[in-house]
Amino acid sequence: MEPLTHFLTGACLGRAGLNRKTACATVVATLAAEAADLDILWGFDGPVEELKRHRGITHTLLGAPFVAALIVVVIGLGYKALERRRARKRKQPPEADDLPRSRRKPPLRWVWLYFVALIAALSHILLDWTNNYGVRPFFPFNPRWYAGSFMFIAEPIVWALLLLALILPWLLGLADREIGARRPLFRGRGWALFALSGELVLGCWRWAEHAEALNLIGGTEVTTSRITRVAAEPYPVNPWRWHGIVETSGFFQTAEVNTRSGSVESDPNLDLLYKAADTPAVEAAKQTPLGKAYLDWGRWAVVRDLGQEPIPGTTAPQLPAGRTWTTVEFSDLRFAYAFTGTGSARPPNGLTGLVYILDGREDGGEYIGGREQK
Repeated sequence: MEPLTHFLTGACLGRAGLNRKTACATVVATLAAEAADLDILWGFDGPVEELKRHRGITHTLLGAPFVAALIVVVIGLGYKALERRRARKRKQPPEADDLPRSRRKPPLRWVWLYFVALIAALSHILLDWTNNYGVRPFFPFNPRWYAGSFMFIAEPIVWALLLLALILPWLLGLADREIGARRPLFRGRGWALFALSGELVLGCWRWAEHAEALNLIGGTEVTTSRITRVAAEPYPVNPWRWHGIVETSGFFQTAEVNTRSGSVESDPNLDLLYKAADTPAVEAAKQTPLGKAYLDWGRWAVVRDLGQEPIPGTTAPQLPAGRTWTTVEFSDLRFAYAFTGTGSARPPNGLTGLVYILDGREDGGEYIGGREQK
């Protein structure tokens, strides 16, 4: 999922009651829920390294405990230093408090804080599994990608639920202050539990609709050819609408699926993509670092020899007479549809790989999303 969903989910996890056990629970949960995406820093080494490393070790069951520990150490030590500074200013130990025990904020408990961070870090892996990009939770022992493919990567319904849970308690607190009501120490637990429950219910609903979409695609004569595998990719907001993909020995075919009406619509004249024969340039491109990374990740990857078509934003290779060049494109059908509209579309530029192949065998430059791998 995109960062906003992770941050908001972490905040709600903290406010769902864990903040009553230890200080810093909410801020730790919020940061730990998104910390796995620190792997985007590999992007400084180029787009191919970013594709290769994204959702790598920080998105695994092995890496999550270390991600959680990092957040706990940084926030915990920062909190302790801040408390000591405050204590020096008021000339009393940070534990001292004149408030009744029931009104005191909880102290920092390291074990509880780590538990909070670990739950939040694991929530990141779970949420990323729900969309069609996928995760490798058992890497490096098992490099296989797993993807639920039933939640869109950016879901406005989830945003609304989580934001409601965080904003409403704040607004109610303003109203209480206006009328002079006693301010509770912990506010919003019920709303946070409501939002997290709503997120879970929505996920379960979409999971069931995804299974129904797969059944509809497999049980409908989308094509007269023998189908070897099928997929259903989600749209945002509408849980009944899915983008279907079928594969046969000779082509791919897409369809628009509505699980509410039970319809599967596909136009063989528009929604058919024939599998092209591999050329020497395609075989060479598959052996490049970009090709290996893309084929490892792209479960519905399509590799095409585009011929002498310059990569947008680049200058075509200038070669001496007698030498040739061609462009090979890597794309993934999981993302080759208009997410918010109708019909088909080319994959977004950020997920399309392009390679210049010289003389049918030599790597002449690798690009993803218009960025060159140096």
